[in-house]
Amino acid sequence: MIDLLGVLAYGELTAFDRLAEDARLAPTLAGRAALAQMAAAEIGHYAVLHQQISARGGDPERAMAPFVVAIDAFHDSTRPSTWLEGLVKAYVGDGLAADFYREVAQLLDPDTRDLVLEVLADTGHADFAVREVRAATTRDPAVAGRLALWARRLVGEALTQSQRVIAERDGIAELIVAGTGDLAGVGALLKRITTAHALRMQTLGLST
Repeated sequence: MIDLLGVLAYGELTAFDRLAEDARLAPTLAGRAALAQMAAAEIGHYAVLHQQISARGGDPERAMAPFVVAIDAFHDSTRPSTWLEGLVKAYVGDGLAADFYREVAQLLDPDTRDLVLEVLADTGHADFAVREVRAATTRDPAVAGRLALWARRLVGEALTQSQRVIAERDGIAELIVAGTGDLAGVGALLKRITTAHALRMQTLGLST
């Protein structure tokens, strides 16, 4: 359980860093302010997880440490070069991770499940990203193809790093296998995540 809270905490901390950085790519002050507000929400989620790890007898820094390399590798390899790439990364990449952790949350005790769902609550960037990306692709349809390729790259990198985390942390792997029942249950879980991703891409107006 501490492993799970640790990976979530580091994810929220890096989400804060990334959104604050991406805010500087915004073409308008309104867009910059929107991402800054989302970043503030992410650091609030981090504070909740930090406190919960301590309350459960864990050390927050030690709990996060095993996940630093994998999460940083993902962000370093998928650094957006434009405002729209940053929005797609926040919507698609973060959405994929959130779907996975929501699935895992259903395998937990009620208190921990509610905690995980609380920190995964949308900070407002979903609707904002959809509006911005759809507006951009309406103005220039060629943008859609480039962003669809970018989204596929994000998913590939996310899956690679997720597999790395699960392989290195036996507790998380055992939780998933035991909670879903067997490998067929794991397959069904992955299918639900894939379906949710396809729907998210449709909402953005991008092909999978």
